[in-house]
Amino acid sequence: MEMQQVRYFLAVSRTLNFTRAAEECNVTQPALTRAIKQLEDELGGELIRREGRNSHLTDLGNRMRPLLQQCFDSALAAKSVASKLKKGELAAISLVVSRTFDLDLLTGLLAEVQRSFPGLQLNIRRAAGTAICELLKSGEVDLAIAGSLGEEWDRLDAWPMFTESFDIVGAADPVALTVEVFRDRRFLHFAGTDDGDCPRPQLVAAGVAVDDAHVLDSLRDLEALALAGLGAAVVPASTLRRSGLGRAPCPFDVERTVAVYGVAGRQRSKETAALLNLVRSTDWDAKLSDNLSHAA
Repeated sequence: MEMQQVRYFLAVSRTLNFTRAAEECNVTQPALTRAIKQLEDELGGELIRREGRNSHLTDLGNRMRPLLQQCFDSALAAKSVASKLKKGELAAISLVVSRTFDLDLLTGLLAEVQRSFPGLQLNIRRAAGTAICELLKSGEVDLAIAGSLGEEWDRLDAWPMFTESFDIVGAADPVALTVEVFRDRRFLHFAGTDDGDCPRPQLVAAGVAVDDAHVLDSLRDLEALALAGLGAAVVPASTLRRSGLGRAPCPFDVERTVAVYGVAGRQRSKETAALLNLVRSTDWDAKLSDNLSHAA
């Protein structure tokens, strides 16, 4: 199937006249008719029926029209994006971040890059560990921000940003938030995370029923249940700081180091390089302290 065949068909379906459609497409009528016939052969049925000077869509034509219109529009959009990228008119950064990384920590840097590149388009995804590594390997993302990915790869570059402990969070006075809280409240499990996002082995050792948890697919839902007193959770110290939840340090001697990851030897756009440089040059200890003071 060729796009010109689709374009000719859409022109006829709109005008219901082969002559006017050919004029609109700036092609001879025999060429237009021949292209539509080839499209019909490929789709296995008649799309347009001619009756004298009048034409109308067949049942197959009516069914195919919205699908072919969508196909044609997508092709035009792809061509437009490719052209803008080639001319340098469209800048993009593809980023994947850990499901427990608070994007508030990054928005200031993203705004700074946006000011330098006004046409910047951001594509930000959430994933965990191994999935993040696979996205980097495949080239689907430019950079990643996460804790340990749990996988070794010789082309993986990592620049540590900060190291943090974990907190217990829930709807309670902070002094009451100890591991004992899980005797009365169900553990809130954030689906899709790994041990780098939550110290589950230590919780299990402390007798917390992590397998009997409420399972949530977003931090916003976890926050809502915790605020309602329907459970408590363990999250990295920098996460959910603006939520209004009570929190207290988790008693386990366990930490995670958050890093920005890239692929060694892979060419980066100037926009991606700018963001990477900003992340690497940021005083994260000061930024985290500022974030904690604003949340207090």
